[in-house]
Amino acid sequence: MFDGLFGASTVRPKVDREPVLPETGVDGMATETQEHSLRKLSLAALGVVYGDIGTSPLYSIKEVFRPEHGLSPDHATLLGVLSLIFWSLTLVVSVKYLLFVMRADNRGDGGIMALLSLVMIPRARWAATLVSLGLIGTGLLLADGCITPAISVMGAVEGLEMASRAFSHLVVPITIVVLVLLFAVQRRGTAGIGAIFGPVMLVWFSVLILIGVPWIVREPSVLSAVNPVHAFRFFADHGFHGFLILGAVVLCITGAEALYADMGHFGRKPIRLAWFVLVGPALVVNYFGQGAAILSRGEVSHPFFALVSPQFVVPLVILSTAAAVIASQALISGSFSLAQQAVQLGYLPRLTIVHTSATMRGQIYVPQVNWLLMVACLGLVLVMRSTSGLAGAYGLSVMGTMTITTILLYRVARLHWGWSRARAIPFTLLFLTVDLSFLIAGTAKVSQGGWFPLLVGVGLFVVMTTWKRGRSLLYERLQASTYPIEKLLDEMEREKIVRVPGTAVFLTSGAEGVPLVLLHHFKHNKVFHEKVVLLTVQTEMVPRIRGEGQLTVQNLGQGFYRVVSRLGFMEQPSVPGILIACERHGLKIHPLDASYYLGRVTLLPTGSAPLARWRKRIFVFLSRNARTATAYFGIPANRVVELGAQVEI
Repeated sequence: MFDGLFGASTVRPKVDREPVLPETGVDGMATETQEHSLRKLSLAALGVVYGDIGTSPLYSIKEVFRPEHGLSPDHATLLGVLSLIFWSLTLVVSVKYLLFVMRADNRGDGGIMALLSLVMIPRARWAATLVSLGLIGTGLLLADGCITPAISVMGAVEGLEMASRAFSHLVVPITIVVLVLLFAVQRRGTAGIGAIFGPVMLVWFSVLILIGVPWIVREPSVLSAVNPVHAFRFFADHGFHGFLILGAVVLCITGAEALYADMGHFGRKPIRLAWFVLVGPALVVNYFGQGAAILSRGEVSHPFFALVSPQFVVPLVILSTAAAVIASQALISGSFSLAQQAVQLGYLPRLTIVHTSATMRGQIYVPQVNWLLMVACLGLVLVMRSTSGLAGAYGLSVMGTMTITTILLYRVARLHWGWSRARAIPFTLLFLTVDLSFLIAGTAKVSQGGWFPLLVGVGLFVVMTTWKRGRSLLYERLQASTYPIEKLLDEMEREKIVRVPGTAVFLTSGAEGVPLVLLHHFKHNKVFHEKVVLLTVQTEMVPRIRGEGQLTVQNLGQGFYRVVSRLGFMEQPSVPGILIACERHGLKIHPLDASYYLGRVTLLPTGSAPLARWRKRIFVFLSRNARTATAYFGIPANRVVELGAQVEI
């Protein structure tokens, strides 16, 4: 694709951040409208943001008291476990994410890619390290997208075993059916069914409270677990074995990263309001209720479903499955967004990205990612066959991402918050101590499923760095032969080159010089169109670009124009849309009347580029299977002319 291989796109450093204006109410009516909007967004956040962490009670305490862990459910041990859960939710979710991490927004958007773009300073000595951490975190998040649907749905379906042991052999088949249906409907989008996510999760969190409170009333002693002394006593009584139990306790905070990743959709206030008013209290009440039920009944096989009488188990399983599907949907949609960001930033080849809603921002469907996630989910269910088998893989991926977030947050505190080292280092060490404790405890489960997120993370890291490095080397190779535009225009004026009616648009990855595809066009056809547009799409290290800086049009003379479109890494490029926008800058082009010239390169992994041979083969494979520039940029297919060449790398 010469320049088409790069999608006529380059990635540029972040630009200055736009000022954030305070929210103000003009009058009482405006304030009332804001309050209504806040409540509405908080309700929607229940379904998107809190689905994952909201379904953790299905399996967290069950995993802690697995027979393999050898914990006796006595009073002191239960108080210790409940104290660990309470303070994990408090320190990691309430303090770290809601109070600090969510302050690190990139023009209102969050997520590990947005966080990485905040701390990136090109050519800084630590830039490569931060990029590597960000890419590893991206890989672990995508691994999380594979595990969450599997463990959430299976955790809900396993409740059928409480109704009757005859259902035990049906858990895996039912889980597979639900997962297949879940992934099959992704292409239809979630704009329609997403409206019911919030109300369903509102019912779910209300039920968590309703089934937990009676047991706490029966065993009020569990409330003393809010005292952190019980957590320290747990470690003192169980030693190193107690430390390893953190690998199971971590399951109660899975999904915390979603609070930050979805900030751009809802904002800080609705997410914080939903947590402190409903989600946080509901989770604490339910965990404490499960502890009280264990003290009263000694039931540890399915402590969540032990909270209700047998006749209510099946209705609770149905509600739990609905909540699990919603939790899974949030992670699947998040994986789509993460893949789109990686494509825009140049770390993955072009993928098919389908916008499933004309009104809701971020509603996309990426079929390649969807089917890979489905295969991975089904494979995990068939191999692990229980939530206990999936738990080891789950905790490791979550804590790996959280640890990387903490490290990147240190750079944000230094670069954007103006914190001194004396203030930033203790802050970082506090949260790193918590994160690394969970992470180290989770490494004990590498052989029990923890190998999966490590395999996915390493594999995606290799793919993303190979694609990025290969693109860079190929770009350098092509730019070395770039022809100066001034020289071309001088030669045209001297030699009186023949011009034909119409407009030709040449997509180019560089905003300087003459693209090779234009030179090849002239070499073969010996003419130029009356109007020639050199179009470059640049991806900035910010989520979205607004204002006049979005598009620049430069009149080069003799009917030549250079158009540079700047987009954020969460925006989808559209060449017809860019050309229509050019009219505001005095360049009138009808997208359906123009001819589009793209280059198509056949790559050969036999050149002298400083890249390992096996990585060259990966790069060639990825480039051959990337989505075409025509489809990716929305170019009318019947107006495209492609010119090919072979390039060795």
